[in-house]
Parts: sequence; structure tokens; C-alpha cells
Amino acid sequence: MSIVPIKGFAEKAKADAALKDSLKACQKIKELRALALEHGFTIEEDSLYPPNEPQFTEEQLSERLAKALLRV
Repeated sequence: MSIVPIKGFAEKAKADAALKDSLKACQKIKELRALALEHGFTIEEDSLYPPNEPQFTEEQLSERLAKALLRV
């Protein structure tokens, strides 16, 4: 499990306004993973959760995903 694809996808979403909006609209992990795959990033679901460091910010995610992935 590598967080490299997650980090790359998160950085791309910061730089691309349309992708940022699409990411924010994701309500489920499978939607986030499918969006990442559309943009060339294969994300393993297990790598999104602790003990791995979060690669997304709360502002990048929907409230539902922020609660699940960031424990806010």
C-alpha cells in the first residue's frame, strides 16, 4: 500500500479547479477512487485510512468523506 498515488491525486486536485469541484462532490470512497482512476491514479482503499497520514485537506473533501478519512 502506497500513499504516493493519493498524494499525487490530492496535489493535482489542488491545481485543477474542475477536478477540485469533482473531488468535493464525491460522497463515497468508491466515487473518490473512480475519479482518481479517471485521472491516472490507482488508489488502494486501505491506504486512505489511518495509520497513514491524511493526504487530503478537509476543504478538498465532502463533509462525509472528511469525517471518514480525516476523523474530523
